[in-house]
Amino acid sequence: MSSVEEHRRQAPASVRCMIITVSDTRTAETDVSGSLIMELLSQAGGFEVVDYRIVRDEYASIQRLIREAAGGDTVEAVLINGGTGIAKRDTTHEAVRDVLDKEMPGFGEIFRYLSFVEDIGAAAILSRAVAGVCNDTAIFSMPGSSGAVKLAMNRIVIPELKHVMREIYKDLT
Repeated sequence: MSSVEEHRRQAPASVRCMIITVSDTRTAETDVSGSLIMELLSQAGGFEVVDYRIVRDEYASIQRLIREAAGGDTVEAVLINGGTGIAKRDTTHEAVRDVLDKEMPGFGEIFRYLSFVEDIGAAAILSRAVAGVCNDTAIFSMPGSSGAVKLAMNRIVIPELKHVMREIYKDLT
Protein backbone atom coordinates (compact mmCIF):
# COMPACT_ATOMS: atom_id res chain seq x y z
CA MET A 1 0.00 0.00 0.00
CA SER A 2 1.40 3.42 -0.94
CA SER A 3 1.86 6.10 1.69
CA VAL A 4 -0.85 8.22 0.03
CA GLU A 5 -3.32 5.32 0.28
CA GLU A 6 -2.31 4.79 3.92
CA HIS A 7 -2.80 8.51 4.66
CA ARG A 8 -6.24 8.47 3.05
CA ARG A 9 -7.15 5.45 5.17
CA GLN A 10 -6.10 7.38 8.29
CA ALA A 11 -8.05 10.50 7.28
CA PRO A 12 -11.05 11.69 9.30
CA ALA A 13 -14.42 10.25 8.32
CA SER A 14 -16.07 13.65 8.17
CA VAL A 15 -15.09 17.27 7.53
CA ARG A 16 -17.12 20.32 8.60
CA CYS A 17 -17.18 22.85 5.78
CA MET A 18 -18.08 26.49 5.30
CA ILE A 19 -19.00 27.69 1.82
CA ILE A 20 -18.32 31.28 0.85
CA THR A 21 -19.56 32.69 -2.44
CA VAL A 22 -17.80 35.90 -3.41
CA SER A 23 -20.11 38.01 -5.55
CA ASP A 24 -21.44 41.52 -5.84
CA THR A 25 -24.66 40.29 -7.47
CA ARG A 26 -25.58 36.76 -6.36
CA THR A 27 -28.18 35.97 -3.74
CA ALA A 28 -28.93 32.67 -2.02
CA GLU A 29 -31.62 32.11 -4.66
CA THR A 30 -29.30 32.78 -7.63
CA ASP A 31 -26.08 31.26 -6.28
CA VAL A 32 -25.80 28.24 -8.57
CA SER A 33 -22.15 27.55 -7.72
CA GLY A 34 -22.58 27.72 -3.95
CA SER A 35 -25.57 25.38 -4.23
CA LEU A 36 -23.53 23.07 -6.44
CA ILE A 37 -20.76 22.85 -3.83
CA MET A 38 -23.35 21.90 -1.19
CA GLU A 39 -24.90 19.30 -3.50
CA LEU A 40 -21.55 17.73 -4.44
CA LEU A 41 -20.45 17.53 -0.79
CA SER A 42 -23.75 15.91 0.16
CA GLN A 43 -23.53 13.37 -2.67
CA ALA A 44 -19.95 12.48 -1.77
CA GLY A 45 -20.76 11.81 1.89
CA GLY A 46 -18.51 12.50 4.84
CA PHE A 47 -18.83 16.28 4.57
CA GLU A 48 -21.07 18.56 6.60
CA VAL A 49 -21.89 22.11 5.54
CA VAL A 50 -21.97 24.03 8.82
CA ASP A 51 -22.08 27.55 7.37
CA TYR A 52 -22.82 29.26 4.08
CA ARG A 53 -22.30 32.93 3.28
CA ILE A 54 -22.32 35.28 0.33
CA VAL A 55 -19.89 38.19 0.59
CA ARG A 56 -19.14 41.10 -1.69
CA ASP A 57 -15.87 40.99 -3.60
CA GLU A 58 -14.02 43.16 -1.10
CA TYR A 59 -10.62 42.20 0.29
CA ALA A 60 -11.38 43.05 3.94
CA SER A 61 -14.80 41.34 3.93
CA ILE A 62 -13.39 38.13 2.45
CA GLN A 63 -10.51 38.08 4.93
CA ARG A 64 -12.85 38.76 7.87
CA LEU A 65 -14.97 35.70 6.99
CA ILE A 66 -11.94 33.46 6.52
CA ARG A 67 -10.42 34.57 9.83
CA GLU A 68 -13.78 34.12 11.58
CA ALA A 69 -14.07 30.56 10.26
CA ALA A 70 -10.43 29.70 10.97
CA GLY A 71 -10.60 31.22 14.44
CA GLY A 72 -13.22 28.87 15.82
CA ASP A 73 -13.72 25.15 16.35
CA THR A 74 -16.78 24.66 14.12
CA VAL A 75 -15.28 24.96 10.62
CA GLU A 76 -12.49 22.68 9.41
CA ALA A 77 -12.47 23.68 5.73
CA VAL A 78 -13.54 26.82 3.88
CA LEU A 79 -14.58 26.40 0.25
CA ILE A 80 -14.69 29.71 -1.60
CA ASN A 81 -16.02 30.34 -5.09
CA GLY A 82 -15.81 33.54 -7.11
CA GLY A 83 -13.58 36.56 -7.47
CA THR A 84 -10.50 34.70 -8.73
CA GLY A 85 -10.19 36.40 -12.12
CA ILE A 86 -8.04 39.33 -13.18
CA ALA A 87 -10.66 42.10 -13.25
CA LYS A 88 -10.09 45.05 -10.91
CA ARG A 89 -12.97 43.90 -8.66
CA ASP A 90 -11.50 40.38 -8.30
CA THR A 91 -9.80 40.46 -4.89
CA THR A 92 -10.39 36.91 -3.65
CA HIS A 93 -6.94 35.64 -4.63
CA GLU A 94 -5.14 38.39 -2.72
CA ALA A 95 -7.46 38.12 0.29
CA VAL A 96 -6.95 34.36 0.54
CA ARG A 97 -3.24 34.37 -0.26
CA ASP A 98 -2.51 37.03 2.34
CA VAL A 99 -4.26 35.13 5.16
CA LEU A 100 -2.65 31.71 4.54
CA ASP A 101 -0.07 30.29 6.94
CA LYS A 102 0.90 27.72 4.31
CA GLU A 103 0.01 27.68 0.62
CA MET A 104 -0.74 24.55 -1.42
CA PRO A 105 0.40 25.73 -4.86
CA GLY A 106 -0.44 22.36 -6.37
CA PHE A 107 -4.17 23.10 -6.10
CA GLY A 108 -4.03 26.07 -8.45
CA GLU A 109 -1.53 24.37 -10.73
CA ILE A 110 -3.59 21.20 -11.10
CA PHE A 111 -6.85 23.13 -11.39
CA ARG A 112 -5.46 25.24 -14.25
CA TYR A 113 -3.99 22.16 -15.93
CA LEU A 114 -7.30 20.29 -15.77
CA SER A 115 -9.16 23.41 -16.94
CA PHE A 116 -6.78 23.69 -19.89
CA VAL A 117 -7.01 20.04 -20.90
CA GLU A 118 -10.64 19.25 -20.14
CA ASP A 119 -12.57 22.46 -20.35
CA ILE A 120 -11.51 25.92 -21.50
CA GLY A 121 -8.10 25.62 -23.15
CA ALA A 122 -5.66 28.50 -22.85
CA ALA A 123 -8.23 30.68 -21.04
CA ALA A 124 -7.20 28.66 -17.95
CA ILE A 125 -4.37 31.18 -17.47
CA LEU A 126 -6.99 33.69 -16.27
CA SER A 127 -7.80 31.62 -13.17
CA ARG A 128 -6.14 32.49 -9.90
CA ALA A 129 -7.39 29.52 -7.89
CA VAL A 130 -5.46 29.17 -4.63
CA ALA A 131 -5.49 26.92 -1.57
CA GLY A 132 -3.70 26.51 1.72
CA VAL A 133 -4.01 26.43 5.47
CA CYS A 134 -5.01 29.23 7.83
CA ASN A 135 -4.88 28.48 11.54
CA ASP A 136 -5.33 24.70 11.03
CA THR A 137 -8.28 25.27 8.66
CA ALA A 138 -8.07 24.15 5.02
CA ILE A 139 -8.91 26.91 2.55
CA PHE A 140 -9.78 26.26 -1.12
CA SER A 141 -10.60 29.15 -3.44
CA MET A 142 -11.92 28.39 -6.92
CA PRO A 143 -13.55 30.37 -9.73
CA GLY A 144 -17.27 31.04 -9.47
CA SER A 145 -18.50 29.42 -12.67
CA SER A 146 -20.44 26.19 -12.18
CA GLY A 147 -18.13 24.38 -14.61
CA ALA A 148 -15.06 25.44 -12.64
CA VAL A 149 -16.70 24.48 -9.34
CA LYS A 150 -17.68 21.06 -10.66
CA LEU A 151 -14.15 20.45 -11.96
CA ALA A 152 -12.41 21.61 -8.77
CA MET A 153 -14.77 19.78 -6.43
CA ASN A 154 -14.97 16.47 -8.32
CA ARG A 155 -11.36 16.17 -9.41
CA ILE A 156 -9.44 17.78 -6.53
CA VAL A 157 -11.28 18.96 -3.42
CA ILE A 158 -13.58 16.01 -2.67
CA PRO A 159 -10.93 13.35 -3.44
CA GLU A 160 -8.27 15.06 -1.28
CA LEU A 161 -9.95 17.16 1.42
CA LYS A 162 -10.01 14.42 4.07
CA HIS A 163 -6.36 13.64 3.28
CA VAL A 164 -5.55 17.36 3.66
CA MET A 165 -7.26 17.35 7.05
CA ARG A 166 -5.26 14.29 8.12
CA GLU A 167 -2.06 16.16 7.31
CA ILE A 168 -3.20 19.25 9.23
CA TYR A 169 -4.28 17.18 12.24
CA LYS A 170 -1.09 15.12 12.45
CA ASP A 171 0.79 18.27 13.48
CA LEU A 172 -1.70 18.90 16.29
CA THR A 173 -1.23 15.61 18.12
